[in-house]
Amino acid sequence: MTLLVNELFYSIQGESTWSGLPCGFVRLSGCNLRCRYCDTQYAYEPGDPTEVGDILQQLTRFECSHVTITGGEPLLQKDTPILVSILIQNGFNISMETNGSLDIGIVDPRCVRIMDLKCPSSGMQAHNRMENLKLLSPQDQVKFVIASKEDYQFALMMANRLAGKIQAGNILFSPVHRLLAAEVLAQWMLRDHVRARLQIQLHKCLWPDQDRGI
Repeated sequence: MTLLVNELFYSIQGESTWSGLPCGFVRLSGCNLRCRYCDTQYAYEPGDPTEVGDILQQLTRFECSHVTITGGEPLLQKDTPILVSILIQNGFNISMETNGSLDIGIVDPRCVRIMDLKCPSSGMQAHNRMENLKLLSPQDQVKFVIASKEDYQFALMMANRLAGKIQAGNILFSPVHRLLAAEVLAQWMLRDHVRARLQIQLHKCLWPDQDRGI
């Protein structure tokens, strides 16, 4: 079984509640959305066909138990759920980043699903699969990428809707790099007593001049 892999690397996790942890990354190729602020457009490229055994072997070399499967959009590839289950069976702690447009219910429930809800400025809000909200477990995480006050109001509304469904610390408000200052978003969140976590892309702070492999 092969998957199209854009890059496979070892770095510091810069997002989610795993932020700051050493982590292996499997970036799968292909995406069905075109967000206006996308910072991984290179993941649209076809990528390299890679055997699951080779993926497992490379991740083992990293000597790290945490692995994030990301993209692009991982769920575009039909064998991604199988990869997730195989990695879990081999002792890895797995999270999967998904844009929220496809069915997350096909993913092993032992995987932490980090799901975007697209805000208006993305241009992709119409692609939010709202049925996924019913499939979230308390361990899953929901991310809002925020570039404007309109985005923030949408995120605030949805965070209130998610209250009680997932832990407050698992709702992530992330400012778009160079479009919204983190301190501005922080001020809004403090003013409104938001039950969410402010997320800054740590990897971009650590390696501001590097695009890939972080």
